[in-house]
Amino acid sequence: MSKIAVIYWSGTGNTESMAQSIAGGLKESGAQAEIFDAANAPADLSGYEKVAFGCPSMGVEVLEESVFEPYFSSVEKNLNGKKVALFGSYGWGDGQWMRDWAQRAKAGGANLLDEGLIQQEAPNEEQCKSYGKKLAQF
Repeated sequence: MSKIAVIYWSGTGNTESMAQSIAGGLKESGAQAEIFDAANAPADLSGYEKVAFGCPSMGVEVLEESVFEPYFSSVEKNLNGKKVALFGSYGWGDGQWMRDWAQRAKAGGANLLDEGLIQQEAPNEEQCKSYGKKLAQF
């Protein structure tokens, strides 16, 4: 059974809902999913076969700067070769934060599932569960 970490930051609850649904899809696929808020996430991800990171778009389409960005910066150097999925919600813009984040993760050597799952405003639970199932098979 794969052990997968789902690590997120959420300001409005939308990205947290996405994390819960993604973890639900992982569990339905037989994976062992552990969910962490970025403020309490493990610094060492070596015990996880895969990691899903979730963060909404903030400000001028950037990652949340006080909790999530420092956390991601601290672990991204250890993602080389690791299977990684990205997800998040947004209320404006066109998803540029996700494209930038995906490019950054790839540049660090992460093996990305795809270009990331983005949901505008309230997330679609079934799409998020499907994304979790897709990650389980990745």
